[in-house]
Formats: sequence, structure tokens, C-alpha cells
Amino acid sequence: MPSSHPAFDLEVITPDGSSFKGRAASLRLQGKQGNFGILARHAPLVGALDAGVARIELENGARQTLALGEGFVDVHKKGVLVLVDFCNAQKQIDVARAEAAAARARERLKSLDKKIDDARAEAALRRALVRITVGRGIEVG
Repeated sequence: MPSSHPAFDLEVITPDGSSFKGRAASLRLQGKQGNFGILARHAPLVGALDAGVARIELENGARQTLALGEGFVDVHKKGVLVLVDFCNAQKQIDVARAEAAAARARERLKSLDKKIDDARAEAALRRALVRITVGRGIEVG
């Protein structure tokens, strides 16, 4: 069933190119200061994104969930552009690999080795947890 909201153009771009392009009725993203939503005719906005789950309601009413890396969102009159370091749909995610990455990051964070970069390990853990959440189809917020 089509959405009751008017649609807008949405594109998600990574360093590898366009990962998603379509018409969306609504979009929820993980900003640096928390989750926020975008509907058609949203005020212009440029915002910083944290690694997180993107929830998209498509123009036809279908829903899609994506694992997104850090980046930026640009909301303008013609639509929304999301620029992130990675974008994975559920079918693209190897959950076992993400769980292994999360375990490695947790071990690094527990380590007393001064050569470990805690900020880098925390970022790796966030990326892995986002992929696990989307890969397992866990509903959030």
C-alpha cells in the first residue's frame, strides 16, 4: 500500500559509488546528536551522521533498513543526499563476520596495551554492532 506521505528523491553514496537510489516517503537516520527523521519538504539541512541504522519507508509503502557508516546528510529542495563511508543492506551482511569484528574490537578495548587506539577500536565496534543489528533484522527505536 502506498505511503500517505509525499515522496522525495533519496540517494546514498559511498566511496564505491551509489548504494541506494529511490523515492522515499520517510527516512530515519542516526545523527551525531541522536536519531532524526526526514519527510518531504523538510527544511534544508546539512548534518553529521554517526554509524547507525537507516530506516526508509519507500514511496510504495515498503520498508528498507540499511547499515550506514559515518558521514553527512544534505537535505535540499530536490531531495536528500546521504554521503557515508559504507552502506549495507541486510542481504549483504555476513553476520558471523560482523560478530567476529565486534569480538576483536571488544578485546582491543579491554587490552592494557598503550599502542591500542581506543577511538579506532570503539568506531570498529560501533560499525560491527550496526551491521549485526541490520543483518539479524533487529528492529530499533
